[in-house]
Amino acid sequence: MDERITITAGDGTEAVIALDGAEPVSWRVGDREYLWNGDPEHWNRHAPWLFPVVGASAGGVVRVGERTYPMGQHGFARDLPFTVVERTDDSVTLRLTDSEATHVHYPYAFRLDITARVGPGMLDFEIWLENTGTEPMPYALGFHPAFPWPFAGGTRAAGGGYAVAFEYPERPMVPEVGEGGLLVRDERPIPLDGTILPLDPALFAEALVFRDAASGWMRFTGPDGAAIRMEMSDFPHLAVWTKPTAPFLSLECWTGHADWVGFDGDLTRRDSQRLIAPKGRSRHGVTLSFETERPA
Repeated sequence: MDERITITAGDGTEAVIALDGAEPVSWRVGDREYLWNGDPEHWNRHAPWLFPVVGASAGGVVRVGERTYPMGQHGFARDLPFTVVERTDDSVTLRLTDSEATHVHYPYAFRLDITARVGPGMLDFEIWLENTGTEPMPYALGFHPAFPWPFAGGTRAAGGGYAVAFEYPERPMVPEVGEGGLLVRDERPIPLDGTILPLDPALFAEALVFRDAASGWMRFTGPDGAAIRMEMSDFPHLAVWTKPTAPFLSLECWTGHADWVGFDGDLTRRDSQRLIAPKGRSRHGVTLSFETERPA
């Protein structure tokens, strides 16, 4: 059953959160929808949470000690039901804990709490991850929201007036993405001019991955000056993705990323995977906001 919870701010900003995956499926500001509608012709998701890995795992498995475990793209949290911990008019906290279903893929005890809150023109998330077991727990966490493109007039075509603006200049080189979604050490150039990446569907044969990014926010900007801003707390890797013919753009933030081609699969040694000590906790945050004008 696809149960959903609606939360509403005083100005009418509204979000709908599905219990399946704790996934936001709608974010409305005024009379406009700013999350992708999940049309399966292009991509059947809206804004999934990624855990306990981000991206592809070598051979579709991870290794812990002498055992291997099947691990799909982006982990399993996006496909499992969360439970309601607390709910108010403008917020909801949802929880996923380890179970027999998760132990098939990931032999660790955990508690993942995601709190969604709406305010005027914004949708905020606070994420707490706790290691409830007795062994250090490797993990990666990511957020993968998609937004309509175009959302503010103009077109998706090159020169249509859409861009991604970063807080700080980022490297105009990104890793190649190889077979099965694994990262390749070779890099390719992209037309990033300092902090501005003009958007062109032809850029997106694969995702643009910004490892160890300097920026704490990205803005998906339209030709009229409006923007969807995503601000991140403790997400060092960023990505921008769509499909060349799909009418959406995804801004992503990750603590980890896909395996490199040739990696042996040991989850504790996966590049950028983090470890939480037994009974330890980790906090992350993301805020989406709609801006009607360019910042001064």
